[in-house]
Order: sequence, then structure tokens, then C-alpha cells
Amino acid sequence: MADKKGKKFNNRKNNNDDDSMPRVRRVKKKVCMYCADKNLVIDYKDAEKLRKFISEKGKILPRRVTGLCAKHQREVTVAIKRARQIALLPFTAE
Repeated sequence: MADKKGKKFNNRKNNNDDDSMPRVRRVKKKVCMYCADKNLVIDYKDAEKLRKFISEKGKILPRRVTGLCAKHQREVTVAIKRARQIALLPFTAE
């Protein structure tokens, strides 16, 4: 339906009642493990550490999953790609 000015509206009642509060989902922000511990070093030769940042299919996990900051996510990505080139890590799942 439309009114005289052409604005659309419907006659259905809103699902949000004034008495109910909207649900707020609070997610604890992940802290970059490399920023928290300055002694950790990202190295392409350490394949076991880099495996934490790869999915079962061999894809590099995104920041929202790993919890790394942008700087360290870039460094991990480069390290994974280097490790793949010298066959320390697989390109795909076996």
C-alpha cells in the first residue's frame, strides 16, 4: 500500500514490543598473541606454529578467526606462503 505522497507502509504490527529489550550479544575481543607476547617470532621455518593458522583444507584462516592484528596477520600470511613454496606446508588438504 502507499499513502498520498507515495511512501510505502504496511499495516502489520512490529515484532519489537516496547517492553522487550533487544538482545545484545557481547563477544570478547580476541587479543593478538604476537602483540601480547613480544618474544614470539613469526618464522616460515616453524611449520608447527603456522599450522594453527591454516584450515583443514589448507586455506589461510582470516583475522576474525585467528584473532591476530592486521600487521601480524600479513606477516603470518607471507610466512605460510613461503613455507608452502619450500614444501613445509601443503597447498591443499591431502
